[in-house]
Amino acid sequence: MNHRRGDHPGRLLRHYVFPALHLSVSQAARDLGVARQTLHRILAGAAAITPEMAVRLEQLCGVRSGFWLDRQQRHELPRIREGIADALTRIPARLLPEEIIEQIGARDGC
Repeated sequence: MNHRRGDHPGRLLRHYVFPALHLSVSQAARDLGVARQTLHRILAGAAAITPEMAVRLEQLCGVRSGFWLDRQQRHELPRIREGIADALTRIPARLLPEEIIEQIGARDGC
């Protein structure tokens, strides 16, 4: 089963991570210290992976927290852009000078 980069990260947990670790949802929830319902919502794509959950997942499976947050962002951003497309057309573009972009570190992969 291949995964798409825009898939909700809960799908990766459900189809790859928990099976590879031989974890049921109940055991994973216990190990993570979260409610089973919370984990079910993440696995179903109905809840986002928060920074706190990403850190918990890093501890559980060794995959860095930044990966989980990046996957969540890749899932959400296109949907948000599409959802507010009309509003975005009414926002004027006031672009920062290149030196300011460099000073604030916005060139660092963003």
